[in-house]
Amino acid sequence: MNNNTADVGTMGAAGVSQVAGNAGSSVTRFALIAAFGSFVFGLDAANISGAVRFVSSQFELSAMQVGTLVGCAIVGVILALFFTGGFCERFGRKKILLAIAATYSLSTLISAFATGYTMLVIGRFIGGVAFASITVSAMYIGEVAPPDKRGKFVAINQLLITIGSLLAFIVNFFLVMALAESSWLNNDNVWRFMLGFELLPNIIWFSLLLTIPESPRWLVTQGRIEEARDVFSRVGPASHADRLVASVRESIDRDSRNTTVAQLKCLFGKPMRLVLALAVCYAVVQGATGMNAVLFYAPTVFEQVGMSVEDSFMQTVVLGAVAVIFTLVAITCVEKLGRRFLTLVGLALIAVAHVSTWYGFDSAHYTLSASALETLQAQQVDTAPLQSFVGKVYEDDVALKQDLAAVYSKKDLPLVSGAIINATIDINGIFVLFGIFAFLAAFNMSIGPVMWVIFSEVFSSRVRSVAMPFAALVQSISSYLIQQFFPWQLENLGAANTFLNYGALAFGGLIIMLFLLPETKNKSIEQIEKDLVYSRVSGASQGSTDEIAPCDRADPGS
Repeated sequence: MNNNTADVGTMGAAGVSQVAGNAGSSVTRFALIAAFGSFVFGLDAANISGAVRFVSSQFELSAMQVGTLVGCAIVGVILALFFTGGFCERFGRKKILLAIAATYSLSTLISAFATGYTMLVIGRFIGGVAFASITVSAMYIGEVAPPDKRGKFVAINQLLITIGSLLAFIVNFFLVMALAESSWLNNDNVWRFMLGFELLPNIIWFSLLLTIPESPRWLVTQGRIEEARDVFSRVGPASHADRLVASVRESIDRDSRNTTVAQLKCLFGKPMRLVLALAVCYAVVQGATGMNAVLFYAPTVFEQVGMSVEDSFMQTVVLGAVAVIFTLVAITCVEKLGRRFLTLVGLALIAVAHVSTWYGFDSAHYTLSASALETLQAQQVDTAPLQSFVGKVYEDDVALKQDLAAVYSKKDLPLVSGAIINATIDINGIFVLFGIFAFLAAFNMSIGPVMWVIFSEVFSSRVRSVAMPFAALVQSISSYLIQQFFPWQLENLGAANTFLNYGALAFGGLIIMLFLLPETKNKSIEQIEKDLVYSRVSGASQGSTDEIAPCDRADPGS
């Protein structure tokens, strides 16, 4: 491999970085539209968090069924990731993004009009297939973004996730507040509006996608040179178009030997061992530190502190705003402070935040006093089942929840548990609230957006089409386990131990990243590849990459 030959995304970006005005605006617009799928993802993740309470009541779900309802979307992601790379190469990035937008709409309609638990799970699963939009968006953005702005553009994915979540939290809050006064909203149908609202952004995204060009790299692979040249002319000076097309063709010629099998051999080969270990560890840590527990179950989390239904939904709005603010911090700082610094500081803060949350919950206790029953009666909660527990003091939430589950039906329990916790809890809530909000801030200014930046940089074009889906697969599995088992953990381990586990994972990730993660800011993808791959091949540190290209030799036909 010639060190002077940039990969497709980098070479295209090199030309783009030299232009300004309309060309720069075009690149930004294309990147934002591609990343809008992340907005829809955030909206989808947050609206189910508000609907869980009401769906659980209507369909009388167990903790594991709730976990399945929320987690089945990630199962859809896992399935989609096996095909995403191949579909992108066959049909192009734009067509796949359009198909994903249509799939989101189908999922929304099925979910909002679900007549039973199974139908709702199917709708959520189909939506999960569409979650692959994050991977495809990152792929598209990575091929058009200039090197000095690549981190910011890829981090936009995370920003739009947080903005989508914030909008869903706001809509859910107003729907819950309208329950008491509305004649057309009730506990049995409010969740349908929460889930159905997503259809409007889906339609907007689909319409916007029609206005972006296809990836010039893909156009060149299809022999559509004039179209590729036209795209380059739209994002940079027309005089650069021929040079950029030639660079892309040279890169494609170099990569033509890399079939999917060859790319997999390269990815899992010895020279790529460090890159693969880094990506896997980062993906596991990002998924397992508990973000999806907070995002997908936000009102449930705040219920554990003893908040009323209205207050818990109000706090989710604040939570969403904090996420947006600190994602903006990440976008501002990712090029200045660097990927390694943000990752290490973020993981350290996440560990501290989870320990704070653990301490708050661990020191709490719950008393079912006569005054607590009076408070509940004033809220129109049926307290007859609680009479036998009057005067009982619970040292943790697990014991309280076990007694509640014994006397309330699965239909009533989701609707009354929050009020009962609110009336009985004695907790220093500042530790829990600080922990939750500090975790959200730390995640969104560090490992949330930075992970996708790292993945877009450490994988060269020779393995990217299989490496990005693989890394996303690992992250999805990690996230799925959190989503699936969080309700069960709350019920059986308690809130304190659940967040302590997340803190331990964050601390472990900090130690691993301290040794594995290099700084990649302001480096070309070729330089990053040389640092992580070629310099670690025996005898390669002083030689040219042409002499050692291990991945190029992975294909027997080379």
